[in-house]
Amino acid sequence: MLRVEVKPELLRWGRERAGMQIDALINRFPKYAEWESGNAQPTLKQLEKLASTVHAPIGYFFLPEPLEEPLPIPDFRTIENKPLKRPSLELLDTIDLCQRRQDWYREFALREGDGPVSHVGSASLGNDVEAVAAAIRTAISLDLEERRSLSTWTDALRRFIENVDTLGVLVMLSGIVGNNTHRKLDPAEFRGFALADDLAPLVFINGADTKAAQMFTLAHELAHLWLGESALSDSTPDSVQEREIERWCNKVAAELLVPISSLRLEYEREEKLTKSAARLARRFKVSTLVILRRIYDAGEISWDDFRHAYDAELENLKARTKGSGGNFYPTQSIRTGKRFASAIVMSTLEGRTSFTESSQLLGIKKAKTFDSLALFLGITR
Repeated sequence: MLRVEVKPELLRWGRERAGMQIDALINRFPKYAEWESGNAQPTLKQLEKLASTVHAPIGYFFLPEPLEEPLPIPDFRTIENKPLKRPSLELLDTIDLCQRRQDWYREFALREGDGPVSHVGSASLGNDVEAVAAAIRTAISLDLEERRSLSTWTDALRRFIENVDTLGVLVMLSGIVGNNTHRKLDPAEFRGFALADDLAPLVFINGADTKAAQMFTLAHELAHLWLGESALSDSTPDSVQEREIERWCNKVAAELLVPISSLRLEYEREEKLTKSAARLARRFKVSTLVILRRIYDAGEISWDDFRHAYDAELENLKARTKGSGGNFYPTQSIRTGKRFASAIVMSTLEGRTSFTESSQLLGIKKAKTFDSLALFLGITR
């Protein structure tokens, strides 16, 4: 049987790139350890199966040396004086998918004669944080009184996303790569990213993160778009950022969600901190984590008291979080964003986009599923 000569370092690179241990591959390829040690070689068919298993094009294994795959956008994640590990394949593939969706939507917007989203790049680091937050709040119609009328802060997040979508920003929220439920995203690696573009600005939110964190991530990435900067982030309300741009975006996000002047009017010093956080979270329809940060920002509690309360509340929120599968079609429109999904479905039904391209970008293989998504979105042939 014909064997294929593959350098052991390329096999090792492919395995590590996929975040897999040798034992995991031995279960599918009994002689894998011998391949990686150079004592044996796979057949072409085995190599094809291996490439599929580690999500790598088979051609990568015939390169003279392992391929370098740097992040395609600026990385502003907290490093704490430690070198960042190699980005996971899930992260790289998610950014790539979103960039391809963005490229498609940009061409769609040009064809439709849509004008640029003027707010992208309208701010700079020298601008006043409160003024920028107020401008974003006005642009996306994030009315504080309206938020207070909603039942929960989860409803507020949904409304937040809808309002940002209406502004012309593509918002995509998912905890997996595409529609592959076996490839989960790790919120410890990243919480979201922004892809700045005047016609197709895009925000991706890691849906594997807590609901409490997702609203802050959206606000943070919006600040990046206002700066006109693409960015990969892991910011949370409690983070202490080393870089000026991340500190600025954090401040804008916090002020956007909970204006400090409004917080001071509502805060009661005699009230127990946990009770205040819960009451104000209901009042502003944000997470208690954001409220705790704003109470600290207002100078009402010390950093140590804030850290203690924040860590305790984070554990409580994690304990109450429950996953749910839900209906596919609402979930799909959230994963790709309603604006993008509606545009590509309409374009496909009109014959301007091939089903092959739209199925790749939507992650839908069956025509029946595509038709059902179109019906859910209110688009008919």
